[in-house]
Amino acid sequence: MIITIIGLGLMGGSVAIDLRKRGFADKIIGVDKDKINANAAHHIGFVDEVTDLESAVKQAELIILAVPVDAAIIVLPKVLDLIDNQVVTDICSTKETLLERVRYHSKRKQYVAAHPMAGTEFSGPWAAVSGLFDGKASILCDTEDSDIRAIAKVKRMYEVLNMRVIYMNSSNHDIHAAYVSHISHISSFALALTVLEKEKNEKHIFDLASGGFDSTVRLAKSSPDMWTPIFNHNKNNVVTVLDTYINHLKAFRDSIENDEIEKVHQLIEQANKIKRIVK
Repeated sequence: MIITIIGLGLMGGSVAIDLRKRGFADKIIGVDKDKINANAAHHIGFVDEVTDLESAVKQAELIILAVPVDAAIIVLPKVLDLIDNQVVTDICSTKETLLERVRYHSKRKQYVAAHPMAGTEFSGPWAAVSGLFDGKASILCDTEDSDIRAIAKVKRMYEVLNMRVIYMNSSNHDIHAAYVSHISHISSFALALTVLEKEKNEKHIFDLASGGFDSTVRLAKSSPDMWTPIFNHNKNNVVTVLDTYINHLKAFRDSIENDEIEKVHQLIEQANKIKRIVK
């Protein structure tokens, strides 16, 4: 099978590494508007060649969009315009606006909207790693609008990546993603800004940082080019989640300020119930 991957960063590169290693792809063609990324991906070796969009799409049996959602909204219709019988999928973190963009496209059935729930705080082709997707979930959205053969091909790809496949409509996907992924990143960005504002001596941050701080602030190293469009295209859900989050922060703040120690204990105890979900 010949696969084209559009976007040769962490996600696209990690997909390429394992699809080749596990025998799913015989040849992988890369497309990236950033020449540094394109050359690095080719040099590292997870793509066999880098070429222009039209040539790459025409050669491939499966086309994977691994670009930020604002770019995908522009690129996806162009890709669908170019295909004949090929299958197209994406790995974007928000779905409603993207799916709305191609709702009435004549080749809509050959597109399968997907979101593999995996990643790291790093970016670029040099951040790509094998095993990134192992054991994680991949969500396929609005599959009733996709051809059954296209769905089967994309599902098979995620099985090769050792992912479990979940089906969900795009609206519910974006709501759930706001709660389990998007708010985590905003929290981490806000914590990093708070610490950087209050602690001007970076050496002290390094000296005092422990495992708890490291794990909480890790996501603050994530790419603004990726996350700004996500927050923008899922803003209604993100704002709703932020309002709830801010209310809980205020509950902690007020309880601590007013010496309501028992209330603080109760809040932590309630939060501990997350252990039923996160092991």
